[in-house]
Amino acid sequence: MPACRPLKRIEPQEARVRVSKTLRVLRRDYPDAGVTLSFSSPLELLVATILSAQSTDKKVNELTPALFAKYPDARAYANADRHELEQAIRASGFYHNKAKNIQECSRVLLEKHGGEVPNTMEDLVELPGVGRKTANVLLAGYWHQPAIPVDTHVIRLACRLGLTRNTDPVKIEFDLQKLAPRKDWAFLSHSLILHGRRICAARKPKCPECRMNGFCPSAEQ
Repeated sequence: MPACRPLKRIEPQEARVRVSKTLRVLRRDYPDAGVTLSFSSPLELLVATILSAQSTDKKVNELTPALFAKYPDARAYANADRHELEQAIRASGFYHNKAKNIQECSRVLLEKHGGEVPNTMEDLVELPGVGRKTANVLLAGYWHQPAIPVDTHVIRLACRLGLTRNTDPVKIEFDLQKLAPRKDWAFLSHSLILHGRRICAARKPKCPECRMNGFCPSAEQ
């Protein structure tokens, strides 16, 4: 089964009904769905999210306790020796670029925000290395604002469920915003990610085990 394939267009009302059914299943299967990265501050979540690109949350969570202890604030990251920072995050992959983004981001936080992580989409996406996905992770995961982080799992499941015909993450985010109640935006994203990891895998989805196979247009019956 392809990760995302074009499906016939469905009417908005039908799509909203499908989202409602999807949320019902997800709430039963993943009642406590949330950010799976470990953090205790917005800066820690920001750094962990940057590190999670092309890596796994499990791997990131293994290296961040020592990282957060060594670099407790934006000033510590900004003034860090680049080579030492790279070695501290090496296990996450692409560590040269990630270290660069973390340092540049920290310097902007110091220059424009007093070392604090802002809590608006507009300010977050102006930080080096921060796009809408990372910003939405912060908004939903730390400040509990209505936001839909769109990663590869959300893209795949939204397409398979017929909730979008787009493949661009930003367009999918806006499509889902139109279909789901604002209060459910963050939960929808977090639970779809868990379902994508556990059941609706990219190559071998476990359709017979999926509680959505009765209404998912991509289900392999």
